[in-house]
Amino acid sequence: MTAPDLIGHDELDDVIAHLRLALSPSEFHGSLCGFLAGNGRLGRRPLLEVLQLDAGGVKVAPVDQAVLDQLVRQSQAELEDSELGFEPLLPADDRPLPERADALVDWCRGFLGGFGLGGPDMLERLSNEGKEVLRDLGAIASASLDFGNEDEDEDALIEVHEFVRMAAMLLFTECRIPNQPSSDTLH
Repeated sequence: MTAPDLIGHDELDDVIAHLRLALSPSEFHGSLCGFLAGNGRLGRRPLLEVLQLDAGGVKVAPVDQAVLDQLVRQSQAELEDSELGFEPLLPADDRPLPERADALVDWCRGFLGGFGLGGPDMLERLSNEGKEVLRDLGAIASASLDFGNEDEDEDALIEVHEFVRMAAMLLFTECRIPNQPSSDTLH
């Protein structure tokens, strides 16, 4: 996937505005990634239905549906990336620090909600490390952020961002149930 094909924060924000959804692009992406990490499968169901999001009767326009479909493919591919290329969808680095920090909190909140929708009994599948990571994401999702020294705060946000990025990939890997066993395997 090349960079121009990637759905960005602003593009997703436009779709969310068209659909009149009451969540941020980061929270939406977090919900999708949590659902995928929890071994959720869309099947033929619409994404908004799967994520239990209400568009208030607004019909999804084909152009917006194309963005949502691409976002699903993009998120799945990034979570599966053996090169660890997954990135939470957040505002650009040139946006103010409080906006980016709030977006990361929103992303974690969405991830936890989506993870809960992913599949039955996912918590039992998790290792102790996976359970701890999930608890840590919960702590981030419920955090109230204070800002002081901008350089220190920027460094702290970078560290938390990296933790969240790796946590999502770890949970995706631990919960993944292959679609079907290989033809060589007998059960």
